[in-house]
Amino acid sequence: MAKKRPQTKAKRPQLDDAEVPVVGAREPCPCGRGRRRAAAQATTELVHRPFEELAGECDWVALRELVPAATAELTLRDGLPEGVPSVTLATVLPMAWPALRRDDGSVLLGLQNDTASGDISRDLADTLQRALTAEPGTPVQGRRAPAGGPRLQDLLAPGAAFEPEVHPGFEFWVPDPENATPDVTASLERANAAAIPTVRLSSVDAAYWCETPDKNHLRWVMPHEEERLLDALARLHAAGGSSLGEGTRLVGSFRAHGLTVPVWDLPSETTAQDVEKPAAEFAERLAEALSTDVPLTHDERRARGGLTNRQVTLS
Repeated sequence: MAKKRPQTKAKRPQLDDAEVPVVGAREPCPCGRGRRRAAAQATTELVHRPFEELAGECDWVALRELVPAATAELTLRDGLPEGVPSVTLATVLPMAWPALRRDDGSVLLGLQNDTASGDISRDLADTLQRALTAEPGTPVQGRRAPAGGPRLQDLLAPGAAFEPEVHPGFEFWVPDPENATPDVTASLERANAAAIPTVRLSSVDAAYWCETPDKNHLRWVMPHEEERLLDALARLHAAGGSSLGEGTRLVGSFRAHGLTVPVWDLPSETTAQDVEKPAAEFAERLAEALSTDVPLTHDERRARGGLTNRQVTLS
């Protein structure tokens, strides 16, 4: 997303009276705070799988790294505090705020921010705790979480459903976008125009179709152990079973927060609905390939080498 310098005059975030600044997902804050946090993080041991044991771990990774605009309702282990009607995870918030306590007391927790330590889960938990007690109508600023503080796994209800809702734009930033001022409407239109159209598939878990100018893609966050998954993908690729239909191609994978994200190129005319059935069929082939321990053949080893060479680490 394009980035605009934030302009704020009031202490409270008056999103219906001033322009909503557009700060892209994972982009550093214009004040330079992100660079300082990156330097601090370099001195802290990195937790490679920060969302492990959370319900919907694969979707947490997708919302952190791949999806422009999405929200998901969070369920707290100890229930909602008095005066907090809801807690919602959001991919990104205006001005890249880590969190926002709205006027009605509800909390929005931003996921795609730079974090102050090597443990994203601990930093998000610290931000969430402070947002729950913040004054209504105020954003929560980032900071380094206290050592030994709780993690999201300690604050969220175990086993509670995690159901992301992908949005076509960022109207969830403001409570009533239809009645927003012209400045806010114009700002939202610019942000929405920069967001890559994205759809979460319903036939399989944590697979996201996205549309780009030249071609479309399917990016699928998978929970399987990396080496075993690469072996299985190589078996399918060598056997001609790694595509999602005519004109589609498995081109490589991302490595993000301890999980592997295979990526397919799709023809530009291929919609999300078009890949629902092929994705479900691929999931069945993958499950079978994952179940075998037979050593890779020569062709399968070659296919695996190609997939490994095209792997990119996001985190």
